[in-house]
Amino acid sequence: MDDTPATRPSLLVRLRDFQDQQSWEEFYTIYQPLVFRMARNQGFQDADAAELTQEVFVAVASAIEKWDPNPQRGSFRGWLFRIARNLMINWLAYRRRHPTSAGNSNIRQLLAEQPDPHQEDSAVFDREYRRQAFAWAADQIQHEFHDSTWQAFWLTSVNNESVPEVAKKLNISAGAVYIARSRVMARLRQKIETLEDK
Repeated sequence: MDDTPATRPSLLVRLRDFQDQQSWEEFYTIYQPLVFRMARNQGFQDADAAELTQEVFVAVASAIEKWDPNPQRGSFRGWLFRIARNLMINWLAYRRRHPTSAGNSNIRQLLAEQPDPHQEDSAVFDREYRRQAFAWAADQIQHEFHDSTWQAFWLTSVNNESVPEVAKKLNISAGAVYIARSRVMARLRQKIETLEDK
């Protein structure tokens, strides 16, 4: 499995239907934290990052029909990243022309000093995507497992506790911890792959 799964094409096609509330909610759940964190990482305050995030989703809604799914033209996440970055730059340019008495004047400088968006920022965006995809998938599948199975996975894989420590804590064998972790991880991979295709 690719470390950075692509958004499944069926979701992107369904986004063209503004009445498809479920698809927009799924899309927002996955991508809102990414865009928000990206803005915060660039030095935006919480309120400004939230406002920028809303502007990004408005821009996506108005431009989704124009997005070309041709892989040679780039990924959807790359397209979304460019929209977010361009809106950040526009937002800063607007603030420069219409200064307010409050706010962080260093944001402009921080954003200007950032490297090419296809390098560091893009890597941050991809990392945040993987984090959000994991959180989404974990939330979707947790109910499928007994609590001890889920805890064995979570404590060893997310909290980085040792297998013997978790086995003792849950009163199960180390082998049972390995099996539980393996089962949950396989199901997580499967669920995350649904972001690629359905």
